[in-house]
Amino acid sequence: MLNVNEIILTIQGEGTRAGLPCTLVRLTGCNLRCRWCDSRHAWTEGSDRSLEDVLAEVRRLSCRRVEVTGGEPLLQGPCRDLLGRLCRDGCEVLLETNGSLDISGLDPRVVRIVDVKCPSSGCDASVRWENLPLLTARDEVKFVLADRADYDYARGVLERHGLVGRCPVLFSPLTAGGADLPPDAAERVGGRLQLEPSRLAEWILQDGLDVRLNLQLHKIIWPNRDRGV
Repeated sequence: MLNVNEIILTIQGEGTRAGLPCTLVRLTGCNLRCRWCDSRHAWTEGSDRSLEDVLAEVRRLSCRRVEVTGGEPLLQGPCRDLLGRLCRDGCEVLLETNGSLDISGLDPRVVRIVDVKCPSSGCDASVRWENLPLLTARDEVKFVLADRADYDYARGVLERHGLVGRCPVLFSPLTAGGADLPPDAAERVGGRLQLEPSRLAEWILQDGLDVRLNLQLHKIIWPNRDRGV
């Protein structure tokens, strides 16, 4: 059994496949409590569904690009079985994980999208650094940035672990509510705390970093919804 928050057909909002149709399977539960989390409903809200039921729902939605996310999907043991079954069904399978748990031993066809938590999250001590050497050209690594300190932290991680050139690197400016952030961590724009994408773009260009500015396309398409997108 899997505890599932939602299964929806959507437009992929982030990463190298942004803009493409995608079936999103969001599992319930997370071992972290990031200050700016934009999917808090997935911490506890969900219902038990069998693996076969989840697979049947994915087939019904008829999109063979599938992202399994959370919450933190790898907290649930059957998630690894789900990923393997989706691959065997001929799906392009993406796993989005918070980077605190072991990503080894997954079906090699799975695209692993691994977060590296920056200081503004309050969870930077949770990073499982052993995951980074496992990343390949088919995987992605993501940093959510609230301020210049986060940017400098992420740039240091790239240098120390040689990530640029190994896999796509995503730098995401914070667009979550961020109510628990300190006042100087981000700017208030349109009633929401966020790091201006233009400012992050300037930093990337000034430093000549070969990283992707990763905007959350789903929040542009559906700006007034925090779930089901």
